[in-house]
Amino acid sequence: MSEGTGVSRIANLLADPARATMLHALIDGTMRPAGELAHAANVSAQSASVHLGKLVRGGLLACEAQGRHRYFRIASADVADAFETLATLGTVIGPGSAREPSARRALETPFIHARTCYDHLAGAAAVQVCQGMLTARWLTADGRDFAVTALGKRKLTALGVDMDSAQRKRRAFARACVDLTQRRPHLGGALGAALLDLCVARGWVLRNRRSRVIHITPNGDEALAQLFATDHDAGRA
Repeated sequence: MSEGTGVSRIANLLADPARATMLHALIDGTMRPAGELAHAANVSAQSASVHLGKLVRGGLLACEAQGRHRYFRIASADVADAFETLATLGTVIGPGSAREPSARRALETPFIHARTCYDHLAGAAAVQVCQGMLTARWLTADGRDFAVTALGKRKLTALGVDMDSAQRKRRAFARACVDLTQRRPHLGGALGAALLDLCVARGWVLRNRRSRVIHITPNGDEALAQLFATDHDAGRA
């Protein structure tokens, strides 16, 4: 298959608004049943089944059966990264319909401030964390990715991030993921996921299964400000 054919195939899968909406509903990394995705896309169960089948066969979604029910998730971090990048591109080259979920949510202050991007932190807070790591020389730019310095590895390990486990993942280690609303990079990849897991474990952030928006706790505000010189009011109205 030529590169052009591959691009056309993926573009065709994403061209349908219902399929794009289903992918958007799963960008937080959760698994959701077909009925919930049908409701999100405002289509019938039968139509949703057809759309989901195409997304699974196209390699964008994975399906797991649990009893009589089927649950769907984004197939990989690479798919999530590509979809988020396309959503970012859409905000750059022209406004979409005001009725699109992504357009509505991008106007919501909590969504702008702190949310998940697949399995890592996104939003204004995440961009500040990333910039703080760059300023402190924990990270350096390395093309599309970041490189972790010796200082950064020591600091992150002391913080409790399992660096060895993150480096063994079959995915980008420290991806420079362009933020959907800030249009500046936040930390993605396996390292970004490990850092979010640490923040959740320490009670610095609280996740919401029904939304990509996350809540940074007062302890989290203080910890992130001390570690990365963040401003907890950034991105808030």
